[in-house]
Amino acid sequence: MDDHWGVSTDYWVVLEDSERDQWRYAPFQTIGPLDFGMSREDAVAAMAGQGFTAKQHNMGSWHLTGRTEWRVEFFKPQPAWSRPAVKCYFVEGAGLTCVLVDGRLGPQVTHEGIRLIGRVPSELLEDMESYADRHDVGLRSTGGGELVVDGFEIELGAQRAGDTVVTWALFCNPGEIAGTSWDIAPAEVWHHW
Repeated sequence: MDDHWGVSTDYWVVLEDSERDQWRYAPFQTIGPLDFGMSREDAVAAMAGQGFTAKQHNMGSWHLTGRTEWRVEFFKPQPAWSRPAVKCYFVEGAGLTCVLVDGRLGPQVTHEGIRLIGRVPSELLEDMESYADRHDVGLRSTGGGELVVDGFEIELGAQRAGDTVVTWALFCNPGEIAGTSWDIAPAEVWHHW
């Protein structure tokens, strides 16, 4: 912190993997301590057990259905000025539907041995291609134009980290109320920076 100007010089900090919580992901089932379909209250309790604090926001009606949608932002105590490390989205009657993990401050999420968070996008793509070749599975293009291994059921994006970018990921379970992650996820996730 430059005390003269009162401005944080670490605004673009990206946590090293050793500084991040380490989470596993099972498509449509779990991510870290969270289970898709769980209530907001259970998610807040599970994340508190991992050292996160929560801020809850009522987002109004989900797709004008009359079901209330909620965003719960989860923070770690350090860095003190931080942005949410994780954002969870809940739809009334469906529970937890989406989890957005921040590329700079979020937990490291690993699936099938591939680290998904805070990566240089081209390096993550290389790992995805290598996995697809070794396991004779295809790659699919996400709604955002990223390539991911078919069956991983994630959406990827990149966010600025100073003069570079790092990957964030969105994990969803549309359940019976939506067809795809693009149908269930609120529009704000596609503008994550």
